Amino acid sequence: MRINRYCISSALIALGMLTATSSYSFAQTAAPATEATAPAGVYKLDQTHAALLWSVKHNKISNYTVRFNKLEATLKLDPAKIEDSSIEATIDATSVVTGYPADYKATHASSPYQTWDEEISRDPKMLNSEAHPKITFKSTKVTSTGPTTADVTGDLTFLGVTKPVTLKATLNGEIDSHPFAGVPAVGFAAEGSFNRTEFGQPAGFVGPDVTIRFDGEFIQDTAAK
Repeated sequence: MRINRYCISSALIALGMLTATSSYSFAQTAAPATEATAPAGVYKLDQTHAALLWSVKHNKISNYTVRFNKLEATLKLDPAKIEDSSIEATIDATSVVTGYPADYKATHASSPYQTWDEEISRDPKMLNSEAHPKITFKSTKVTSTGPTTADVTGDLTFLGVTKPVTLKATLNGEIDSHPFAGVPAVGFAAEGSFNRTEFGQPAGFVGPDVTIRFDGEFIQDTAAK
């Protein structure tokens, strides 16, 4: 093995710095820890302070956005070991709110539905809520990505098909005592996307990718175990 004149001095410098740099290098490669300080436990979604929006590309020029008005979620939070946290959510597929401002029947006389909200909810080519009234998400893995962020991977069941989806979650804040409930509360946001055609929905006239955006407050359920 050939050794040039710089190798020995470089090696001595490296050895002298080893103790100081080894802990830094480990910190750089280790998964970042969460900074959440809320007590571990079960937290229930405050449905009066929650929003779940989904959007699809429309005419290739805009993101058509719709809201679900009814959803439930249970968060099991472990701030000390965030990977042991989990969440389960159930969405009422009949609770679609589009904000459609026009006279729907006047412009869609042939539709069997009375409103655009009803058509999106009930049409078999759309949410098909009569056959599949619930959409569910159950986390299978939580990975810390920063002091207040994590990747949450889980099983999304939509139109009777279950596939993995990853959401980017952010801790928006936490309080020791909710002003009305008197117990700890936390706020989270999450965003992700999935290809709706992979769940059996026909391509239709909008883009295949559905983007999900969630914001909500969770209040600790001190009676839960």
